[in-house]
Amino acid sequence: MASRDVSFPVFDADNHLYETRDALTRYLPDRYAGVIDFVEVRGRTKIMVRGHVSDYIPNPTFDRVGRPGAQEEYFKNGNPDGKSAREIIGRGIDCPEAFRSAEPRLALMDEQGLYGAFIYPTLASLIEERMTDDPELCGAVVHALNRWIAEEWPFNYKNRMFSTPLITPGLVDQACAELDWSVEQGAKAILMRPAPAWGYRGPRSFALPEFDPFWSKVQDSGVLVVIHASDDGYHRYYNEWEGAHGEMLAFGQPKPFSAALGADYRDIQDAITSIIAHGLLTRFPNLKFVLVENGGGWVPRLLRRLDHTYEMMPQAFAEKPSITFKRSFWTHPFHEEDPRDLVALLGAERVVFGSDYPHVEGLGDPLSYLDELRGLDDAELARIMGGNLLDLLGVTVTS
Repeated sequence: MASRDVSFPVFDADNHLYETRDALTRYLPDRYAGVIDFVEVRGRTKIMVRGHVSDYIPNPTFDRVGRPGAQEEYFKNGNPDGKSAREIIGRGIDCPEAFRSAEPRLALMDEQGLYGAFIYPTLASLIEERMTDDPELCGAVVHALNRWIAEEWPFNYKNRMFSTPLITPGLVDQACAELDWSVEQGAKAILMRPAPAWGYRGPRSFALPEFDPFWSKVQDSGVLVVIHASDDGYHRYYNEWEGAHGEMLAFGQPKPFSAALGADYRDIQDAITSIIAHGLLTRFPNLKFVLVENGGGWVPRLLRRLDHTYEMMPQAFAEKPSITFKRSFWTHPFHEEDPRDLVALLGAERVVFGSDYPHVEGLGDPLSYLDELRGLDDAELARIMGGNLLDLLGVTVTS
């Protein structure tokens, strides 16, 4: 399946698993029975969260899934024929074991030419936004999922696959306990969404000083923090402008208004602005963030805006924000973007490759991303395609 031979180990920053029906409930305490359930709606199985049927994922059982890379050409070349999302994605496939279990996935990675990968859950991204009013419940469901992941997809599988426990930061003590447990289970990276933390007093930035006990533990542990695109809650702003109600749909047909605003990636820009402007990286300068499936086209604009703010009020920052960003963040550009400008801005040592395999919007052949890096030298290719993350993880490649 690999499209070419390479002379360096390839590490994919963005791979996903598909959860089983019991992923969120196998280890959920009895007192929360019924919070997550599957129901039949007009002949289709849907997930029900707290009594509300969700369409966030069209088929939450993942018995059938979209073909990997089905939307690849759509994102690269647009939609000149005006096809619907359903027409673009096409017919699904029966879910292979390699999307469900660790050992078959490792065999598939060998076929694809991948040495290693981060493995993220898929259904997990619907949890936090639907439990913002009950952070204790949210933490319980997150922990139940993390226990399932640790059992089915070990956090460090043969030093090649690294699945990521989800951390919800709303309750600091709960987040600290989840981090401690995850590290004990071998986690090398944790997963967070680009969204405010929701506690009993409502939302606020996870970069504010009240969360310092958590970030102190993160820094001391040395784990990487992956901020991955998710249901971040920004859909409620689109609803206000549209005069509408309803949830974010991960694979639905967006309206023109929300599609236009979503393309600006305000969620990740707000998260990065908070991390820098609220001084998190001044208080904890050794934190390391990997930005996955958020694109990279927004980075130059954000850094210009942050640096302009610094010029207006330098007393509020410990250093120029662009310097902070280039030291503490690693960015995964989308496959449809030209990454070379980002490499020129940040350096090859701060850009990472990710395929989003096996999702429909990703690459059907992960190594085809090399085509987007034409013109870079071999040392730059080796860093972007795997070296950067292998170094961050402290992984020594063995034959």
